Amino acid sequence: MNIRKCPETMTAKERVLRTFNFEKTDRVTIGYEANGGIHARLCAALGLRPDDWEGLWQALGVDYRPIGAPYVGPQLHEVPKDRIVDQLEGAIMRWVEHETGGYWDYCDFPLKDAEDELFDAFPVPDPDNFDYDVALEQAKAVGSGYALYVGNPGVPDIINSNGRLMGMEDVLCHLYTGEDAPMRFIRRRADFQLRMMERLLDKCRGYIDFMWLGEDLGTQIAPMLGLDLYRERIKPIHKQFVDLASSYGLPVLVHSCGSSSWFYEDFIEMGIRGVDTLQPEAVNMSPSYLASHFGGRLCFRGCISTAGPLAFGTADDVTKVCRDTLDVMMPVRGYHFAPTHAIQDNTPTENVIAMYQAAHDFGRY
Repeated sequence: MNIRKCPETMTAKERVLRTFNFEKTDRVTIGYEANGGIHARLCAALGLRPDDWEGLWQALGVDYRPIGAPYVGPQLHEVPKDRIVDQLEGAIMRWVEHETGGYWDYCDFPLKDAEDELFDAFPVPDPDNFDYDVALEQAKAVGSGYALYVGNPGVPDIINSNGRLMGMEDVLCHLYTGEDAPMRFIRRRADFQLRMMERLLDKCRGYIDFMWLGEDLGTQIAPMLGLDLYRERIKPIHKQFVDLASSYGLPVLVHSCGSSSWFYEDFIEMGIRGVDTLQPEAVNMSPSYLASHFGGRLCFRGCISTAGPLAFGTADDVTKVCRDTLDVMMPVRGYHFAPTHAIQDNTPTENVIAMYQAAHDFGRY
């Protein structure tokens, strides 16, 4: 089984850069994220090993590659029995089985109900403890044909990443009250990420094409917090990252789940070029709403829902929703075809094949 790719007249790098500039391309830019179970089944269907990421990206037509510097510093956190710990973040996880597989879920929140002293003592990585030479070698190895990016939806991801440490209720309360110790910690973590990103961009100067950030700001029906609170507590941190990208001449893409369009005018004002996820079932997030309100001012990445026909429909249903989405998004330009989140393990393999085949069949300009 394979994807019948459409004829191409541009390199992936050129395609991505033109997409960020709202210019016509030969076909839509393509992205991919998936959970481990469906990723393995998709690779098997395409005759690839699960660790052959480059082979999979090429088979699907994915246009960009991540560049990152590995952590080479000391262990920062102890690992409890039957748990794993993200050493850069300190979040604790336990394995949870479900009917289609399993996943590592966050638990034991080490900063829940924490006293001020614990916030100030909690370890945060040192930007010096990353091997930036490895990142440069990665960038050189990819070559000039693909677009390269730094960051990911977890940077700075103030609400989610701190929620994994404090619990969501605590982090939202701390943002609302502005208590000194929790806010110092939030800013300390963001400052580490900012300085690490600056070192990465400096080392890979001339190779990187865009910066990817993240901040989940919406529930399915409304914002997670008000605009005034966003502007006071979170936007100034976001702007530091956007300004850093701008100093290197790079566009910024921001991942935000749920009903997030309430914040998009602020994104535009900050200089953010694109928004990612775009769950069409959330309020004011349908392709037609986004295209009519923000088309030509923001690039769009996503819109192919992981909670719709992709998971619960037939291959024909997937083809239709992909074609309908492309029909709306392609005329405004700046569209990156991708799932709204990591494709989930309950998704039929044939539906994933149908999704990417639709991108090549109906995503041509």
